[in-house]
Amino acid sequence: MEINLNNKKFTSIVNSSNGEVSSDTIFHYRQKGNIIWATYEGGDILFGTLSGKISKNQLVFTYQHQNLEGEFMTGKCETKVELVDKKIRLNESWQWTCRDFSSGTSVLEEQIDFYP
Repeated sequence: MEINLNNKKFTSIVNSSNGEVSSDTIFHYRQKGNIIWATYEGGDILFGTLSGKISKNQLVFTYQHQNLEGEFMTGKCETKVELVDKKIRLNESWQWTCRDFSSGTSVLEEQIDFYP
């Protein structure tokens, strides 16, 4: 099953307590071939970007954002992409590459009825 993330929007439905993303954070993904990138903002995130690749419904990317405290945060993530109830779900395993280098998991779900 090939899933294309181009122009898809996602929000978090689950996140570890040491993460900064919430259900108020909107991710806007783009894809060209096997290259993926996204911007994200909302909740505790002023603005962020991620960049990486997709292969066999697995994403590998790095991310960076600025939070409401003005801190610049960075990390890396590996994600399994699946289709659940006709929506794309991103099951993420991530790790900060700054601050305490802790890791966590999160789940993002496609927002089909999203209106900007």
